[in-house]
Amino acid sequence: MTRDAMAGRDDDTAGRRESAARGDIAGRAHLDEVLRRFCTAAFADPLIGPCSDATDLDVHLPRIGDFWERALFRTAGHRRDAFAPHAALHLAAPLTAEHFGRWVQLWHATVDGLHQGPNAERAKAQGERTALAMLRRLNGRDVDTTGEGPGFVPLAALTRRAAAA
Repeated sequence: MTRDAMAGRDDDTAGRRESAARGDIAGRAHLDEVLRRFCTAAFADPLIGPCSDATDLDVHLPRIGDFWERALFRTAGHRRDAFAPHAALHLAAPLTAEHFGRWVQLWHATVDGLHQGPNAERAKAQGERTALAMLRRLNGRDVDTTGEGPGFVPLAALTRRAAAA
Protein backbone atom coordinates (compact mmCIF):
# COMPACT_ATOMS: atom_id res chain seq x y z
CA MET A 1 0.00 0.00 0.00
CA THR A 2 1.36 3.40 -0.90
CA ARG A 3 1.59 6.21 1.59
CA ASP A 4 -0.81 8.26 -0.56
CA ALA A 5 -3.37 5.45 -0.47
CA MET A 6 -2.87 5.12 3.25
CA ALA A 7 -3.48 8.85 3.70
CA GLY A 8 -6.58 8.67 1.50
CA ARG A 9 -8.03 5.86 3.57
CA ASP A 10 -7.19 7.92 6.63
CA ASP A 11 -9.39 10.76 5.29
CA ASP A 12 -12.27 8.36 4.66
CA THR A 13 -12.49 7.43 8.32
CA ALA A 14 -12.25 10.94 9.80
CA GLY A 15 -15.78 10.80 11.21
CA ARG A 16 -15.14 7.51 12.99
CA ARG A 17 -11.94 8.91 14.46
CA GLU A 18 -13.71 11.93 15.86
CA SER A 19 -16.16 9.72 17.73
CA ALA A 20 -13.39 7.38 18.85
CA ALA A 21 -11.56 10.31 20.48
CA ARG A 22 -14.25 10.36 23.15
CA GLY A 23 -13.69 6.80 24.35
CA ASP A 24 -11.12 4.21 25.22
CA ILE A 25 -9.44 1.75 22.88
CA ALA A 26 -12.07 -0.96 22.83
CA GLY A 27 -10.81 -3.54 20.35
CA ARG A 28 -9.04 -4.33 17.11
CA ALA A 29 -10.88 -1.75 15.01
CA HIS A 30 -9.70 1.02 17.33
CA LEU A 31 -6.17 -0.39 17.33
CA ASP A 32 -6.13 -0.48 13.54
CA GLU A 33 -7.16 3.20 13.47
CA VAL A 34 -4.44 4.14 15.96
CA LEU A 35 -1.81 2.18 14.05
CA ARG A 36 -2.77 3.62 10.66
CA ARG A 37 -2.67 7.18 12.05
CA PHE A 38 0.62 6.46 13.83
CA CYS A 39 2.25 5.01 10.71
CA THR A 40 1.13 8.03 8.68
CA ALA A 41 2.84 10.34 11.19
CA ALA A 42 5.92 8.13 11.63
CA PHE A 43 6.49 7.70 7.90
CA ALA A 44 6.27 11.47 7.39
CA ASP A 45 8.62 12.24 10.29
CA PRO A 46 12.06 13.47 9.17
CA LEU A 47 13.90 11.50 11.87
CA ILE A 48 12.19 8.10 11.91
CA GLY A 49 10.44 8.18 8.51
CA PRO A 50 13.55 7.16 6.56
CA CYS A 51 13.84 4.04 8.76
CA SER A 52 10.56 2.75 7.32
CA ASP A 53 11.05 3.54 3.63
CA ALA A 54 11.02 -0.14 2.62
CA THR A 55 8.07 -1.08 4.84
CA ASP A 56 5.08 -2.64 3.08
CA LEU A 57 2.12 -1.45 5.13
CA ASP A 58 -0.19 -4.15 3.76
CA VAL A 59 2.10 -6.65 5.47
CA HIS A 60 3.19 -4.56 8.46
CA LEU A 61 -0.15 -3.24 9.75
CA PRO A 62 -1.79 -6.64 10.38
CA ARG A 63 1.36 -7.84 12.16
CA ILE A 64 1.65 -4.87 14.46
CA GLY A 65 -2.10 -4.99 14.96
CA ASP A 66 -1.68 -8.55 16.24
CA PHE A 67 1.17 -7.43 18.51
CA TRP A 68 -0.86 -4.60 20.04
CA GLU A 69 -4.04 -6.65 20.31
CA ARG A 70 -2.17 -9.27 22.26
CA ALA A 71 -0.36 -6.65 24.38
CA LEU A 72 -3.57 -4.84 25.35
CA PHE A 73 -6.28 -7.49 25.24
CA ARG A 74 -4.45 -10.85 25.24
CA THR A 75 -6.64 -11.94 22.31
CA ALA A 76 -4.51 -12.14 19.17
CA GLY A 77 -2.23 -14.98 18.28
CA HIS A 78 0.87 -12.82 17.71
CA ARG A 79 3.85 -15.13 17.78
CA ARG A 80 6.29 -13.25 15.56
CA ASP A 81 9.64 -11.93 16.67
CA ALA A 82 9.09 -8.18 17.00
CA PHE A 83 12.81 -7.64 17.52
CA ALA A 84 14.11 -9.10 14.22
CA PRO A 85 12.84 -6.33 11.91
CA HIS A 86 14.28 -3.68 14.22
CA ALA A 87 17.62 -5.51 14.36
CA ALA A 88 17.72 -5.48 10.55
CA LEU A 89 16.98 -1.75 10.49
CA HIS A 90 19.66 -1.18 13.12
CA LEU A 91 22.25 -3.01 11.01
CA ALA A 92 21.48 -0.76 8.05
CA ALA A 93 21.54 2.46 10.09
CA PRO A 94 21.91 2.46 13.89
CA LEU A 95 18.72 3.19 15.83
CA THR A 96 19.44 5.57 18.70
CA ALA A 97 17.70 6.98 21.74
CA GLU A 98 16.59 9.87 19.53
CA HIS A 99 14.80 7.46 17.18
CA PHE A 100 13.03 5.62 19.96
CA GLY A 101 12.25 8.82 21.83
CA ARG A 102 10.63 10.27 18.72
CA TRP A 103 8.69 7.02 18.26
CA VAL A 104 7.35 7.34 21.83
CA GLN A 105 6.44 10.99 21.26
CA LEU A 106 4.48 10.17 18.09
CA TRP A 107 2.87 7.12 19.73
CA HIS A 108 1.65 9.18 22.69
CA ALA A 109 0.34 11.95 20.43
CA THR A 110 -1.50 9.45 18.25
CA VAL A 111 -3.11 7.58 21.14
CA ASP A 112 -4.02 10.81 22.94
CA GLY A 113 -5.47 12.27 19.74
CA LEU A 114 -7.89 9.38 19.33
CA HIS A 115 -8.63 7.84 22.73
CA GLN A 116 -8.66 8.29 26.47
CA GLY A 117 -9.09 5.73 29.20
CA PRO A 118 -7.32 2.80 30.85
CA ASN A 119 -6.53 0.93 27.62
CA ALA A 120 -5.15 4.09 26.02
CA GLU A 121 -2.93 4.64 29.06
CA ARG A 122 -1.84 0.99 28.94
CA ALA A 123 -1.01 1.35 25.23
CA LYS A 124 1.20 4.36 25.95
CA ALA A 125 2.95 2.61 28.85
CA GLN A 126 3.49 -0.51 26.73
CA GLY A 127 4.94 1.66 23.96
CA GLU A 128 7.40 3.18 26.41
CA ARG A 129 8.46 -0.25 27.70
CA THR A 130 8.82 -1.59 24.18
CA ALA A 131 10.93 1.39 23.05
CA LEU A 132 13.28 1.07 26.04
CA ALA A 133 13.59 -2.70 25.59
CA MET A 134 14.37 -2.37 21.89
CA LEU A 135 16.90 0.40 22.47
CA ARG A 136 18.70 -1.60 25.15
CA ARG A 137 18.64 -4.83 23.21
CA LEU A 138 20.07 -3.13 20.12
CA ASN A 139 22.64 -0.92 21.86
CA GLY A 140 23.41 -2.58 25.19
CA ARG A 141 21.90 -2.27 28.64
CA ASP A 142 24.00 0.79 29.54
CA VAL A 143 23.08 2.80 26.42
CA ASP A 144 22.70 6.55 26.87
CA THR A 145 18.98 7.31 26.97
CA THR A 146 19.28 11.09 27.32
CA GLY A 147 19.37 11.94 23.62
CA GLU A 148 19.20 15.43 22.20
CA GLY A 149 17.62 17.38 19.40
CA PRO A 150 14.45 19.38 18.80
CA GLY A 151 11.24 17.79 19.99
CA PHE A 152 13.02 14.81 21.50
CA VAL A 153 11.44 13.04 24.45
CA PRO A 154 14.40 11.65 26.40
CA LEU A 155 14.01 7.97 27.14
CA ALA A 156 15.94 8.63 30.35
CA ALA A 157 12.76 10.30 31.64
CA LEU A 158 10.87 7.07 30.99
CA THR A 159 13.53 5.10 32.85
CA ARG A 160 13.21 7.42 35.87
CA ARG A 161 9.41 7.26 35.76
CA ALA A 162 9.45 3.43 35.58
CA ALA A 163 11.84 3.26 38.55
CA ALA A 164 9.57 5.51 40.61
CA ALA A 165 6.48 3.38 39.92
